[in-house]
Amino acid sequence: MKPVFVLKFLTAFTLCLTFISGMYFLAKSSEDAELKVHAKEYPIGGKVKIVHDTLKEPEAEGAQPPPPVDDVDNPDAEPAVEVKDSAPTTSATKAPTTKEPLKDNAHPPSIQIFYYPWYGNPQVDGKWFHWNHKYIPHWSKTADGGLPPDHSPPADIGANFYPELGPYSSRDNKTIEKHMKWISAAGIDVVVVSWYPKNMSDEQGEPWDTLMPTLLDYCESFKLKLAFHLEPYKTRSAESVRNDLVYIIDKYGKHPALYRMPPKGKAKAQGKSDVAVEEKTKELPLFYVYDSYLVDTNDWRRLATSDGDVTIRETEYDAVLLGLVVKEQDRLEIQKSGFDGMYTYFAADGFSYGSKMDNWPAMSEFCKKHDLIFSPSVGPGYDDRRVRPWNGINRRERNNGVYYKEHFKMAHTAKADIVSITSFNEWHEGTQIEPAIPFKDANVTHYDYIAYDKGPEQYLEITLEMVKTYFTAHHENIPMQIERIV
Repeated sequence: MKPVFVLKFLTAFTLCLTFISGMYFLAKSSEDAELKVHAKEYPIGGKVKIVHDTLKEPEAEGAQPPPPVDDVDNPDAEPAVEVKDSAPTTSATKAPTTKEPLKDNAHPPSIQIFYYPWYGNPQVDGKWFHWNHKYIPHWSKTADGGLPPDHSPPADIGANFYPELGPYSSRDNKTIEKHMKWISAAGIDVVVVSWYPKNMSDEQGEPWDTLMPTLLDYCESFKLKLAFHLEPYKTRSAESVRNDLVYIIDKYGKHPALYRMPPKGKAKAQGKSDVAVEEKTKELPLFYVYDSYLVDTNDWRRLATSDGDVTIRETEYDAVLLGLVVKEQDRLEIQKSGFDGMYTYFAADGFSYGSKMDNWPAMSEFCKKHDLIFSPSVGPGYDDRRVRPWNGINRRERNNGVYYKEHFKMAHTAKADIVSITSFNEWHEGTQIEPAIPFKDANVTHYDYIAYDKGPEQYLEITLEMVKTYFTAHHENIPMQIERIV
């Protein structure tokens, strides 16, 4: 063989080897980079690791928070709706970074929001409800001294923020229409409405059960569903709650906007036959049961287990029941009670065991182990100083939306079955994402209401951004931007 041919052969072989080696190292580098990205989003070694430039360190463990009080107020309704043909571009229109979908989930979580229809004004209702919220004495038995007078709307309201719609009436159809339009545009699919039995209400307002048909109709018109948030009352028991469920399902159960969902493996957990399991998978109405821990576990078992004397199981009044987790022990009590799952409600991180974001992954694992639904409640912040001036310890700053985004990210990391948002319009506790405006009470208290950093729709826009980043909305044609209402 001639030397020139040997030289050519060796040269060609070397070039091929170099090319193959280069392709291998490029592929390996790409794979390593992808693994690093995923490491930022998911638990590692059983411990959650969250990477976020502005994420705060978790609060140090301190004294136990005081026991929760009954919720303060919330709203709903007002003027005419008109959408501009070309709404301005918002931050929500930008395509967010795509995240890997939740693991071990059969379907994306439903995005649900707590809604309060308890507000009233003289123009619609003849007097003020809730906007003139009374000062709430401290839950300890220490003297509060002279109590301040009730708030004096419209300039002085029981909230630290001021609604863009002004102090509205929840019974104003134009207001309801705007609310449902905003909620739908934010990528939310279920409105969870606060509810008392017929002829009952909280002590600040008037009964609103008669408003439910209107709310259901407006939900349907905006491709939303409606679920009930059962509020506590003095005589509540398993038997009275059964009567409440019978009333609701008989009266509203056939409305197409009533939200229904399949229970999460409950039949299998109770050792039912395959036929019973199949029957159990039919969709049932969902009920959140606020302050469920106030009713004894053994009493709840009468309602929520198949052998209870007032059971709803496998009857026409069967339902998905979510209990409220405040203390760590509540998880076990909810499981023993026969409930289908749990939610956390409070928007102040660390106020309770359930509301502490760091606890959500463990709670999710507990629910998965026991075939329960897990619904962590995300919120934009918490500030109830204008109705509970002594409660500053539980104030949580919004930090220009960062606090809210951290909640969504942890709900994603914890593999939520349902993401519940606290709240659309609980103005008294400062958890609302409803549009708010800068406003100063120039005549009565001279109070300067807190404004959102980036305009009235900021938290609707963040909600939509987070839903598109971490989750998938259930209704079709998720909007590309928040619709501006004039």
